[in-house]
Amino acid sequence: MISVCMASYNGVLFIEMQISSIIKQLSESDELIISDDGSNDGTIDVIKKFIEKDKRIKLLSGPQSGLIANFGNALKQAKGDYIFLADQDDIWEDNKVLIFIDKLKYHTLVISDCTVNDIDLKLLNKSFYELNGSKSGFFKNLYKNSFLGCCMAFRRELLTDILPFPNKIPMHDWWIGLVAETKYSTTFISDKLLKYRRHGMNASQTSEKSKSSIITKINYRFSLLYYILLKRLL
Repeated sequence: MISVCMASYNGVLFIEMQISSIIKQLSESDELIISDDGSNDGTIDVIKKFIEKDKRIKLLSGPQSGLIANFGNALKQAKGDYIFLADQDDIWEDNKVLIFIDKLKYHTLVISDCTVNDIDLKLLNKSFYELNGSKSGFFKNLYKNSFLGCCMAFRRELLTDILPFPNKIPMHDWWIGLVAETKYSTTFISDKLLKYRRHGMNASQTSEKSKSSIITKINYRFSLLYYILLKRLL
């Protein structure tokens, strides 16, 4: 069984295309869990129209405490053996689920490449990996994060190690990836399985915001390392 966990908030311009790209790849026993963080732009109406026709889609009321908590809310309800993260504004390529499931037979966490596109899906960059310098390795990713949540899927065994999300982590996908690197098998695959849409309304960014101070960036890494070590000691 597959659980796709999506966090939504005021995504009415994009979410219909994204749900459509996901749901057609799922079997009858799979689920799409959407945790909405208080949308007031018609997003809920779009989701409910899908639910009327497809009972695999489940809508949750988000905690309204930010993106990390909203994803955590969805993940806590996931029942699947394989768990995918999804943003509300991207588009999955048609072969995404099949390729991921094949790789998840051998690795606990799988990350794919993607194209980077603008709000109208015009190609901005042919490879996020090349743009970001993405590759595996704990210390490499502690220094610079390669773990993009929308390009990530993992086996259920990882859930108990990543939840609940610590309060002071900079981003959920960074945390998930680093936890996996310390204990499980992870792999980066070259397949571009997502159109990653970048625009001024994104809830998350491709990397740390450039305006973040050096002190803030250092504190992010100390927080991640602290909680990783705490996990290992408990």
